Formats: sequence, structure tokens, C-alpha cells
Amino acid sequence: MKLHELIPNEGAKKARKRVGRGIAAGQGKTAGHGTKGQGARSGEGGHLYRQGGNLPFYRRLPFMRGEGFTPPNQVEYNEINLSQLERFNAGTEVTPELLASENMLKKNSNPIVILGNGEINVPLKVRVHRVSKGARAKIEAAGGSVEIIS
Repeated sequence: MKLHELIPNEGAKKARKRVGRGIAAGQGKTAGHGTKGQGARSGEGGHLYRQGGNLPFYRRLPFMRGEGFTPPNQVEYNEINLSQLERFNAGTEVTPELLASENMLKKNSNPIVILGNGEINVPLKVRVHRVSKGARAKIEAAGGSVEIIS
């Protein structure tokens, strides 16, 4: 088989309907738009939010002010608690790559923050983007170290 011999499957291609080409074509005169009225006019359908006299939906909604506002540049972190780090052996270097390979991250592209929920008894070398004060204290108390990466 050669490239010029390829053809689409039977019924895969359908000719478009040519409307307004005389009564013999079956879609002549009004071309499927019926007679008169909004639907027969060019540019029919009106404004996107027009709802026939009702107050439009977007005007019925309250304004988005204050707490409803989401800052566009906020950073979304992968949150890891100390209780989740208990599974690693002593002396392990905890990096984003290791956490990703263990399927502990929701989204690999987001930075990682270690939170202080739980206890840790093994000394670990932690290299992440952010660590809470409580988590840092517990890691260092267990004999581990914390390094912040950018």
C-alpha cells in the first residue's frame, strides 16, 4: 500500500448540505430557517447572555470581592507531614525526586512543604522547598538535617 492509495472508510466522509440552492434541492427558499422571526434573521440568537426578559444569570450572581478573590500568583504546595516520612530508613536523603518515585506527591511540578504533623524518630537529610518551624525542630531533634532548595 502506498500513500496515494489511502482512502477513507465507507461512510466516513459526508458531503455538506448546500442550502438555499432552489426548491429542487430540498433546502431552498428559507434554507431551513423557517419563515420570519428571530431565527430567520442573519446573526440570529441575540446576545450571549440574553434570557428573554429575565435578569441575566451573570447579573444575578453576587460580586466577587474580599474572600471570594483568589490571588492569581499564589503558590500551591505538595504538603508532606512528618508522619509520612517515618517509612524511610535512617540517613536517607529525602528529595523531591524520591518523594515523586514513592508516589507521595499530588502534582510533581509543585514545590514541596514539610509540615510538623506526627513524630519522627529516624535521622533524615531533608532537601525540600519549604519546612515549617515545628517540622524543622522535630527533624533536627531526631538527629536529621534540613536544607531548603530554591
